[in-house]
Amino acid sequence: MLSQTNELTKETISAYFRDLQDRICRALEEADGTGKFEEDSWERIGGGGGRSRVMQEGAVLEKGGVGFSTVWGDLHETTRRAMNLDEGVQFYATGVSIVMHPRNPHVPIIHMNVRYFELSNGDFWFGGGIDLTPHYVVEEDARWFHQQLKTVCDRFSPDYYPHFKTWADDYFFSPHRNETRGVGGIFFDYLKPTEKLPTERLFGFVKGIGESFAPIYTALIFRHKQDSFGENEQQWQLLRRGRYVEFNLVHDRGTKFGLETNGRTESILMSLPPLARWVYNYQPEPGSREEQTLAWLRKGVDWVVAP
Repeated sequence: MLSQTNELTKETISAYFRDLQDRICRALEEADGTGKFEEDSWERIGGGGGRSRVMQEGAVLEKGGVGFSTVWGDLHETTRRAMNLDEGVQFYATGVSIVMHPRNPHVPIIHMNVRYFELSNGDFWFGGGIDLTPHYVVEEDARWFHQQLKTVCDRFSPDYYPHFKTWADDYFFSPHRNETRGVGGIFFDYLKPTEKLPTERLFGFVKGIGESFAPIYTALIFRHKQDSFGENEQQWQLLRRGRYVEFNLVHDRGTKFGLETNGRTESILMSLPPLARWVYNYQPEPGSREEQTLAWLRKGVDWVVAP
């Protein structure tokens, strides 16, 4: 547990995440041009609460959610058993979670989560990640995206990017489809202080990831928001959104944790797109951009160094 005599406390971490939500929402509203986030403040029965902000029917963003929460209380039995903890251990969790579903199929879906987790037994850690899910994979965009993440990681440790990139490949993977959710990114969890990377330094890394989100995503928005598209691209977008839904409902740990800890259902599921589609045994046309995109959805692609 963070020392209450230390300048860095769970309250200061929570305050930072709250401010990060504000700044990201302003940047996204500016990039969208017309869309505005509507705020829904909520309280959790077991302790804590948060602010869910959702943009719907924007010029660029068909639906986007930026959530902030600080919750605490008793761990659900399932969670406690998975962590090999005794009864009576309580938790404190705070963070920001983001998912953006753009209107134009050439603008990618993006997700980011940065969080802090603390237990009443004295254990604490940071977690999070950021990953990109293009409806159509553009190799240049994917390489640029990974380079931005590597630049942030390298400021703190040369081991971070390769380790967290592999972790993302493994985490953002749907075994039942045998495909990655998108082109990956980085994922980290249970990140605890060491002699080389004390708590303040770890929090600096988490802040670096959080603050990279708006510049990265707004750049991708401006690259592609004017790209032309038709009915074929829209139908493919709906299919890819369907795969996104499958991952979030079947595999995502954050979704499961939120529901198990009596979190607010609307806020937990705000990551789902407004529309999605499932087609039985869909097969893309040979040589099509859709087939090329599916070929990229695999683990182990070295996006930073050209093949």
